[in-house]
Amino acid sequence: MAGLYRRISAGNNKYRRIYHVLPAGSSAGNEWLKENDTVFNVLKESLSRALKIFYPLAGRLRWIEGSGNVLELDCNGKGAKFIEAECESALDDFHNDQLASLTDQYRNLFPDVDYNIPLQDIPVTLVQATRFACGGISLAVSLSHAVVDGQSAFSFISEWASLTRGEGVNDPLRRFLHDDGENAVLPKQKTTMVILKLGKLDREKLREKANNGLCFDISVADRSYTRFELLAAHVWRCACKARKHEPEQPTSLAICVDSKRRLNPPLPNGFIGNATFDVTATGRSGELVSKPLGHAASIIKATLKKVTSEFIWSAVDYLKYQTDLSMFQSPLPTNRDESFVYQNPNLGIISWLGLPMYGQDFGWGKEIDMVLGEIEPGSVVLIPDCNDDGSMVVALCLQTDHMDSFKNHFYNII
Repeated sequence: MAGLYRRISAGNNKYRRIYHVLPAGSSAGNEWLKENDTVFNVLKESLSRALKIFYPLAGRLRWIEGSGNVLELDCNGKGAKFIEAECESALDDFHNDQLASLTDQYRNLFPDVDYNIPLQDIPVTLVQATRFACGGISLAVSLSHAVVDGQSAFSFISEWASLTRGEGVNDPLRRFLHDDGENAVLPKQKTTMVILKLGKLDREKLREKANNGLCFDISVADRSYTRFELLAAHVWRCACKARKHEPEQPTSLAICVDSKRRLNPPLPNGFIGNATFDVTATGRSGELVSKPLGHAASIIKATLKKVTSEFIWSAVDYLKYQTDLSMFQSPLPTNRDESFVYQNPNLGIISWLGLPMYGQDFGWGKEIDMVLGEIEPGSVVLIPDCNDDGSMVVALCLQTDHMDSFKNHFYNII
């Protein structure tokens, strides 16, 4: 498992994984272990070496006094927090249906972030390794999203896994860029998180519906809708229906965009940092649900088309001259039960469809599963299914009162 804890200057998108691990005494597949080593010792030692290369992840964040809520990353080498734990259950007890809902038992496998202590004392990197009664191990990694985005986080995990296997890193030269924040989010509501699967055939049905109503404005329809545009449009429309909006209700979809490849010149492949920011697609609920799926998809397509290199640098310059950045930042939670949501009628969405989420080998083979931990209420995360059969997974967290209706619309519309 791997996870992201709450962003200080942006959103709270989390990811977690479960890996199958052979017991250290087994003779199969762990020749890389020395006689007196344990898996935990090997992980700690390789993590220490990884943090020497990715040294900002061993630092601490702090507010710059009098700066208008500007964060500074202090690369002070204070290190990561590594937690060793044991679980009386077997790894299979957490597989399949257990992973679709975040139970208290499941939460105990994650490193806990104590937001009651000063920010400068919170590690940027937290790791929890839990040994199960069956001999399997789960590995949870929490990284500050103010320091790295999803692509960079997976790059770090991949390099750490490479070091654990006894191999070198691909490219130790890294550059950091901090994100530009996001739209503010509003106070807590009772929410529920679900994980919904969409098969390849269902996805093709959505594509057929959307492309049949493709807007042929040459400034927009220069290609068919992408899988992200299709699924984001479908989720947006379902949320409007589940929330029972009035037809004239304005609604926004905040889209987390990775700017690396959109810049000219693009950022290098070895880039590590957070180069994401939100852009907003807007519409009226009545039009979104009454018009074909292609209408919502075309709004999303047009919004993304605006994100050029010039657009990105203009956004950076705009933020650079702001005297107070608090309006662009998510509030910091003070405890686990306190949460913040995108205000109904809005949503936030991010795609991990292109991230290297599976197959991270720490020396004992591929993980048996990867699942999300908690995500920010009002957020949606799109990820590929682990079976690599063209299916996709939609993880979302909405107000509890709206969730059943959302699930019905999600599958019935298809």
